[in-house]
Amino acid sequence: MINIEVKEKNDSINYIKISGHAEYAEEGYDIVCASVSCITITTVNALISIDEECVVYSEAEGLLEIGIIKHSEVIDKLINNMINLLQNLAEEYKEYVKIKI
Repeated sequence: MINIEVKEKNDSINYIKISGHAEYAEEGYDIVCASVSCITITTVNALISIDEECVVYSEAEGLLEIGIIKHSEVIDKLINNMINLLQNLAEEYKEYVKIKI
């Protein structure tokens, strides 16, 4: 199962932790894991392209941690879009993705 933890401070998301594997299918064919990876990495890359100092992240096998350091209208929209996409995925694949906000 992929667990997603979202933390807020002052009505803004400031930390996201994504851990685990969906185990929807065997490695290399797992569309749920691929979807989570695509959504999160695309968002992190977009944030970095806007402002390299707005976000810090670390990744390891089965783990991605994202810290949002700076906020702006565009940055917050991208983060909220990412969370919405992950929530939609969690609703569709309840047995494989859990999100806690």
